[in-house]
Amino acid sequence: MPQSDPTDARDTPGSSVSGEKRRKSKNGESSRKRGYNDNTRLANGSTSHVLRRSSISKPGRDGRDEPTIKRQKRERRRRQTVEDGERDAASVNDDGNAEAGAAGALTRLDSPVIDFDGLSRPSVGTRERLEESPEEAAARLDRIKGAVRTLLECVGENPNREGLLATPERYAKAMMFFTRGYEQNVLDIVNGAIFQEGHSEMVIVKDVDIFSVCEHHLVPFTGKMHIGYIPNNAVIGISKLPRIAEMFARRLQIQERLTKEVANAIFEVLRPQGVAVVMQSSHLCMVMRGVQKTSSTTVTSCMLGCFERRDKTRNEFLSLINVNSS
Repeated sequence: MPQSDPTDARDTPGSSVSGEKRRKSKNGESSRKRGYNDNTRLANGSTSHVLRRSSISKPGRDGRDEPTIKRQKRERRRRQTVEDGERDAASVNDDGNAEAGAAGALTRLDSPVIDFDGLSRPSVGTRERLEESPEEAAARLDRIKGAVRTLLECVGENPNREGLLATPERYAKAMMFFTRGYEQNVLDIVNGAIFQEGHSEMVIVKDVDIFSVCEHHLVPFTGKMHIGYIPNNAVIGISKLPRIAEMFARRLQIQERLTKEVANAIFEVLRPQGVAVVMQSSHLCMVMRGVQKTSSTTVTSCMLGCFERRDKTRNEFLSLINVNSS
């Protein structure tokens, strides 16, 4: 009768090296259920059922247990991220403008709410324009004239023909007029015209004509602005509200920012209970090009203080300027 191979007992599930069943613990649970690993490979290639405790008591996975290759890859990615960040930081020049990286990403810089040096936001050359001499102003006009002449040539026109001969100079003067808000200062416009009157009811100036230039396409957008505020004892000269709106409109703008800048400026100089600004305008960049919707109107608003907190106050303002009317 052939003898059985002793390895058969080892390879049979639930058996030990001697062929006996795995011993149970005192409480009757098998070692496998308690988290032991009994498959240990010996030097001769056989499997030994040595009871080895798994690390089930650890609250989390130990990073040292991670395979070496995976750990090295993670470390390389971390180093690459740090190097990319250092490289991006080094690409920012002294003026705070980020140079375009390899991916061509643009860095947007934060702007202050209102700058009483006359600049609503940091911009290249605006302080020089505010403080330039007559000679520097003439040199600026000459540069614009040269650029307009180049533009006329690029669109296929002859800048020397009669109708276009003086166009570069005319356009240069017109552009300086369109953007003369860069040469104005909020505090100079207000000029101390703030009076302690004890008035606490709503003050509204409606239908302020707005003419501005879209900064995206350099074409005009025009419309009406409605400005209201509730004084905190002090009132401002009534003509100062449209003058402040005009100053910010005479810059390269977008309607959303223009609305906020007017509201924030009034709030800063007057410190009222609240300020409300609503603007309705038509943009030639979407009337004579692009979607070409000639009857479309864009409406933006900015509510500060009590106009933002109280629905009743805000609705009263909107009703008085006829925005809520059908």
